[in-house]
Amino acid sequence: MFKEYTQYDALALAALVNAGEVSAKEWLDAAVYQANQLNPKLNAIIHRFDERAYAAAQAGLPAGVFNGVPYLLKDLSFSFTDEPITMGSRSVNIISKSDSEIVKRMKATGVNTFGKTNTPEFGLIITTEPKAHGVTHNPFKKGYSSGGSSGGSAAAVASGIVPMAGAGDGGGSIRFPAAWCGTFGLKPSRGRNPMGPLFGEGWEGAVADHVITRSVRDSAAMLDATSGAEIGAPYVIAPPKGTFLEAAMRAPRQLTIALHQQPLVANTMVDKEVLTVLEQTAKQLEAMGHRVIPAEPNINIEQFWHNFLVVVCAHTAFTIDNIERCYGAQHIQNLEPQTYNMAMLGRSLSAVDLAHAKHGWHDSQYQTGLLLETYDMILCPTVPTPAVKHGVLPPSRMDEMLMRSAGLLNKGMDMGKYAFSSGMIEKLSSPVLGKMGFTLLGNITGLPAMSLPVGMSKKGLPIGMQLIGRMNDETTLLSVAGEMERGGLFTKLAFEK
Repeated sequence: MFKEYTQYDALALAALVNAGEVSAKEWLDAAVYQANQLNPKLNAIIHRFDERAYAAAQAGLPAGVFNGVPYLLKDLSFSFTDEPITMGSRSVNIISKSDSEIVKRMKATGVNTFGKTNTPEFGLIITTEPKAHGVTHNPFKKGYSSGGSSGGSAAAVASGIVPMAGAGDGGGSIRFPAAWCGTFGLKPSRGRNPMGPLFGEGWEGAVADHVITRSVRDSAAMLDATSGAEIGAPYVIAPPKGTFLEAAMRAPRQLTIALHQQPLVANTMVDKEVLTVLEQTAKQLEAMGHRVIPAEPNINIEQFWHNFLVVVCAHTAFTIDNIERCYGAQHIQNLEPQTYNMAMLGRSLSAVDLAHAKHGWHDSQYQTGLLLETYDMILCPTVPTPAVKHGVLPPSRMDEMLMRSAGLLNKGMDMGKYAFSSGMIEKLSSPVLGKMGFTLLGNITGLPAMSLPVGMSKKGLPIGMQLIGRMNDETTLLSVAGEMERGGLFTKLAFEK
């Protein structure tokens, strides 16, 4: 049974349960076995509640589309009743009193959740190397990053522990680890999936929660189950014509696709192997009958990263303040230096600074919208490079010392604005922001975007390509992805190598 478990995607596993050929307990046995064998090497899962999952299988799971499928949730925004959330932090350990709305909808599909996956502190960096739980290794190469902030979920899927796992994306955090771990990752349109009930939106609408999957149709089917308005939602967007699953199973119409090759963060170099895969993907799309034409969004890249960082710093300050107010100061006493400093920067900014940043977001939205008046979608790399070794993206010890010094100085003077104006922030953040040079566009604009596992580096590390669609048009993205998957253009997962 353990061998059969990794041969199917989530929909196929559920179909066997619904047909009575396999029980939910047997699939959970297989997932637990996989986790016990693989997780000590990967560190993808940081909290387990196997007994609770076995009890759920025994009691009977909802007869939904994913009935009996073993499942994991990212340990950040997904509240699961009576289980802890640490948010990747040494300081935070909060027991959830209720399910978040998206978890309620995921549970209704019949998934059987048995653990939480690793994430960087507050999801603020695009590699999963938190001091709280340690690094998550890339399933393709030990010692290399699995990406972030949903790195634990991507590693769990790529390694064959589960066929899909909950994930979230505020600056590329679904697509980024999907690209580096060779899985499929869709960030839905702004407002497509619920964020409540505690919050209406994350990072001014930049954040979208969904899943990382081994197949396109699993992502589509979960989106069918979770999407739609909730009480108090700031956005109510139109549902698709038909279902997302139907879209994933049909061929798309002939499309005109913009080839976007210039990163939107200055001084970012795109790896030659990534450019080779981009060219290869463009040719494959043309062979499928689509037109691919070089075209770039008219965006001020010097201001682009600054606007994003202002919003994220402001919200990091809010998050830390909110945790302290709701749960006590003990939950924020041991923050990592970059988290503390981002909060410091956020506190130093004014409401006018935030409004200016949001105005900049609107300009990026407008310029990208103009491009998508002519083109159906945008093709670009997901990440400028394949996965890097651990220790490359987190702040170095010297950088941490600078951050701590800035934090101490801030008690006596306004270091936050000085850090921005002096170029200190650009220097400290450029290694991370540069890697986000293609993913940030989807978060700032709110457009749907996905990473496709279509390439491999010479070192045997996955390379993902990104397609960004028109607002609320996940159906076309899923149709293209499904066609590429059926055409054998997706690379194999780590456990299939």
